[in-house]
Amino acid sequence: MRAAAVQLNSTADKGRNLDVAERLVRAAAAEGAELVVLPEKWSLLGGGEELRAGAEPLDGPTISAVRSWAAELGLHLVAGSIAELVQGQEKLANTSVLIGPDGELEARYRKIHMFDVDVGGVAYRESEHEEGGDEIVAAELSGALAGMTLGMTVCYDLRFPELYRLLAVRGAGVITVPSAFTHETGRDHWEVLVRARAIENQAFVVAPNQVGDAPPHYRSYGHSMIVDPWGAVLAEAPDGECFVAADLDLVRQREIRESLPSLANRRPDVYPSLEEAPVSW
Repeated sequence: MRAAAVQLNSTADKGRNLDVAERLVRAAAAEGAELVVLPEKWSLLGGGEELRAGAEPLDGPTISAVRSWAAELGLHLVAGSIAELVQGQEKLANTSVLIGPDGELEARYRKIHMFDVDVGGVAYRESEHEEGGDEIVAAELSGALAGMTLGMTVCYDLRFPELYRLLAVRGAGVITVPSAFTHETGRDHWEVLVRARAIENQAFVVAPNQVGDAPPHYRSYGHSMIVDPWGAVLAEAPDGECFVAADLDLVRQREIRESLPSLANRRPDVYPSLEEAPVSW
C-alpha cells in the first residue's frame, strides 16, 4: 500500500487552506497514493474565537469537499482534523475523519487528549474551547485495502503510549497522527515519539504535520513523516507545503512481528490496570 502525508501551513483563511490541500491530495494520488492523510486543523488553524467562527458539523462543506475528492480519486483519505460543531455540546471537538474510496464516511475520531501546556513562552489551553473525546477508534479499511485496520489519533495523543498499544491490540497495522506539533517541542520530541510509537507497536505511522507560522501564536515544526514498524523513517518532508509518500510493505511488517514478537509476548496478566496505578510527578 502506498501512503502519503500532506504538510500544510494552514491559517484562518479556510478557502486558501482547502485549495492547497486539494492540490496536494491530487498530486499524491497521481503518484499512486492509496491512503492520504492531512494534518491537524488543516482547514482552519487559529485562535479559539476563529475556530468557533469557522467550525462545522461533519455534514458541512469542508468534509463534503473531502468526500468528493476521495470518491473522484478512488482513495482512502484521513481528513486530518477539523473543528467540529457537535450537536448538544457547548464546546467544539477536534475531529479526525476517515473517508473511503466511495466517498463515504467510514470512521470518526475525536481527539482524546487536550493540549493544555506551557511551552516556548506560550500558554496553550485547548480545553477552553474544545472537549476531549472518549472513544478509541480502530477502523477497518474498505475496497482494495480491505483486511487492514487503521488506528486514528491526533497530535498531542502521541505522548500517551497506552492509546497506541490499545490500537495495536485491536488490530491496527497503520496508525495516523495528523498534527500541528509546535516548533519548540517538535525540535526535540517529534521524531523520537513518532518512531517510538511505531517500534513499540510494530505499526506503520503516518504523521503529517503543520509547518510554519499561523496567527495568533502558532509555529509548527513540519517534518511530516512516514515510519515503518522497525522504526525506519521511510519519508520525511522538507520545510514548506508539500507531501511525502512511501510504500508500506505489509509482508515486512508480518516478518518483524514474527521474528521479534513483542506484541505476542506481552504479559497483561501481571500489569496493573491504568485505573489502579498510582499517579505521581
